[in-house]
Amino acid sequence: MKTQKLTMMAICITLLCISSYIAFPLPFTPTPVTAQTVMINVIALLLKPKEVITTVGLYLLIGLIGFPVFAGGTSGLAPILSLNGGFILAFLIVAPIMSLIKEVGARNFKSYLLITVFIGMPIIYLIGTLWMALVGHMDIKAAMSVSVLPFMLGDMLKCFIASILVLRLQRFKVTKQVMSYE
Repeated sequence: MKTQKLTMMAICITLLCISSYIAFPLPFTPTPVTAQTVMINVIALLLKPKEVITTVGLYLLIGLIGFPVFAGGTSGLAPILSLNGGFILAFLIVAPIMSLIKEVGARNFKSYLLITVFIGMPIIYLIGTLWMALVGHMDIKAAMSVSVLPFMLGDMLKCFIASILVLRLQRFKVTKQVMSYE
């Protein structure tokens, strides 16, 4: 990999770590609202699939070894094993899938928005809900009512923001140069 591409990946890891600090709890759900979804979508739409796997995988590794980079500044295995751990693990699955689909030819706002809203978010919701139901010993409907329904509107807004951000970033010459290297 070229130095510029590695730099882009390092910046994405850093921004993903920072986005996890932009978090606030809701009184009726164990799942906090975070900016992580915005950054996962940006990473998926900005980088190539292998780079996405490396970027998100390193983020998870950084958190697992003890750096406070998960939602609200948590770290270690406890956040992964918690009710919300499925959402964190879903990032590693969904981001490369979105990136792969984007590689097929998505290059405009509408296609980016469709990928994030109709592929990214449903996969994150599915994995997170199933994990919450399993770990929390609750049925799927109960898990969905506290982990998906309260967040759908806000997540659509985050997908919108991420799609705009990526298009704006692609306008910068440095981003285009970094993205053009294989």
